[in-house]
Amino acid sequence: MSLLSWCLPTRENSPTKNGGQAGRGAMQDRHAAFEDRTRLDDPERAYRILIADLIGLRFDANGRPDHGEVQAHIEAQGGTFHDGPYAGGALPPGIHFFYQPDLSTKDDILAQTAHGQYDALIAAATFIPMQALFPLGGVRIGAGTGNMGSASWGGGDGEGGVAPLMNTPGINSRATAQMVMKAVLKVTPDLPVDLLHQRVVAGDFDTGRDLKSYPTGKLEGRRMAVLGYGNIGREVAKLARAFGMHVVVHARAKHRQWIEAEGFEHAETPAAAAQGADVLTVHVGLGRLDAVTRAYANAGIVGEAVLSAMNRGAVVVNYDRGEVVDAGALDRALAAGQVRHAAIDADLFKDAESGALSGPMLPYLTLAGRHPGKLELLPHAAADTDHPSRVAGACQAVDQIIDAIRYRRIANLKGGLPDGYVDAGAKVPRGIGRVNTLTLAAAVADRRFAELHGVSREIADTLEAIVEAVDEGMTHQPAKGDVIALTHLLLRQRLLLEALGLDGPAEA
Repeated sequence: MSLLSWCLPTRENSPTKNGGQAGRGAMQDRHAAFEDRTRLDDPERAYRILIADLIGLRFDANGRPDHGEVQAHIEAQGGTFHDGPYAGGALPPGIHFFYQPDLSTKDDILAQTAHGQYDALIAAATFIPMQALFPLGGVRIGAGTGNMGSASWGGGDGEGGVAPLMNTPGINSRATAQMVMKAVLKVTPDLPVDLLHQRVVAGDFDTGRDLKSYPTGKLEGRRMAVLGYGNIGREVAKLARAFGMHVVVHARAKHRQWIEAEGFEHAETPAAAAQGADVLTVHVGLGRLDAVTRAYANAGIVGEAVLSAMNRGAVVVNYDRGEVVDAGALDRALAAGQVRHAAIDADLFKDAESGALSGPMLPYLTLAGRHPGKLELLPHAAADTDHPSRVAGACQAVDQIIDAIRYRRIANLKGGLPDGYVDAGAKVPRGIGRVNTLTLAAAVADRRFAELHGVSREIADTLEAIVEAVDEGMTHQPAKGDVIALTHLLLRQRLLLEALGLDGPAEA
């Protein structure tokens, strides 16, 4: 039996017909059954969770980043918040969260985690070494988990450990996508806004005489190559389309039907996507780590072949991972004028004692010196400095850790599922990510689903009437009122689909 056969209302059992609650009732019953949970945690045990990163990016009255929103969420979920490390000794039963956002060096982290002092972990950008132990799992606030190196879950890819590794995908997708467009708009269109501002303030400009010296072009009609069709890649594609750009997306073949259904062009290879592109933005992640070569699958995916396929004078944005761009190939492309500007957002670490720098940003520091004015470098800050995103991600991470401990249910699993746990699928903000059975279940339980059903039926009836009129030889134009009514229905349907989270690609 297909999903649609038991969960979608028909004309006989729709909410707008007699007895029409049957369709929604069946779906709601199934949704309720899925949400029915039996507690599996030990009621006599005190569970200890380390929060090793900032969970608030606004400042409180004392000038410190404010963790109050996440603390309130923890307490509302029945947990206990501690501002500081676990100092040893007995704790009352329950789930205890210990907030230590200033942990940085490997030695500092291992001093508190190498002997199983904590049961689980929540982190964002902090690098967690292999020897740090968290036997009940970890959650990375954000998408990529390359910094989550604990052997408890098998390292950053989450394979081979005894504990589950999770993330919070989609939380900062829109923030990252908006920063990508900001990077593009700083250089394309290439109107020298700062110079014109200075000339206007100085009274040194005549619009009629001087404006001809500053021609520029709009984004509309230009080609953007998007590598990756995950949460961030899709949001970037949608924003670029809003600017009138022609968007080409490279992703695996299984995504092609959804890429094309959303109005984008699909490319089978990164080089094919880059062919004739004016802008390229990459959102593929590092991919799997090869056990033998210790190289990530997507390292250097933006290399010579991709950069040379773009239009001369193109713009490259890498707000993904520093390693996904071949820095040597980018160096040559900048020198040749093939790429006129690159925006890079990658981790940069500085040893507190020696001052030594490390991280994937290092190669780009050399490029910045060789190509002044052609690079804009950010320290992996494009999304991580957005307060609402960080709070939402931290609250979701808290929920996922609590679910893992209380119910052995794992949302947003990265890598393998350890024995004794149940995969609860994806959990992302509405409108982000892929539509799945849970999305549809939640939509059917929403009062707006009945309106969507009614509007969709009106659209179908109206279109059927138009087709019948055409078939009967209608020669006059449709009445203005009919055009207004149909257009209003179509717009209302689109808004309802978006509000219910049903306007994205479906989960395979």
